[in-house]
Amino acid sequence: MVSEIRICFVCLGNIVRSPLAEHLFLRLANQKRRKHEYIVESAGTSAYHIGEKPDSRMCRVAANHGFRYSGRSRQFEVNDFHRFDYVVAMDLENRDTLQRLSIDDTHRKKIRTMREFDPLGNSHMDVPDPYFGGADGFEETYCIIERSCRGLLEAFEDGRLEI
Repeated sequence: MVSEIRICFVCLGNIVRSPLAEHLFLRLANQKRRKHEYIVESAGTSAYHIGEKPDSRMCRVAANHGFRYSGRSRQFEVNDFHRFDYVVAMDLENRDTLQRLSIDDTHRKKIRTMREFDPLGNSHMDVPDPYFGGADGFEETYCIIERSCRGLLEAFEDGRLEI
């Protein structure tokens, strides 16, 4: 029996981008009847919002796209490198923070960037953080994360990524 692929999406505060990615990825996997193949969580590199619910503005955008989600923010811990097969950073700053937290090459090899799975992006591009901006930024971020989640799921399905 093959074990599930374990993924942790990571942004700064774990209230906007990474919880959206967590739930969008699971939603897409569920639509393909493959949700059971994944264990997915999210976390933040900072302690700014520990225990808070996802940002209401991003939740509204998600609801406009037909789904709702919830959860509570938590901070990424070094032990998470042992728990997850892939640690997917929303931007280069969080990727760099994760690399500093990693203790060896085994950990560092698990770190990926979200935009490397975006057909309109690459591994050197950030998912923009709309936290201090207007509604348009939340919509743009939603679209980027949705494309990237689709790309990540396809990478697993076609064998480009594996445990």
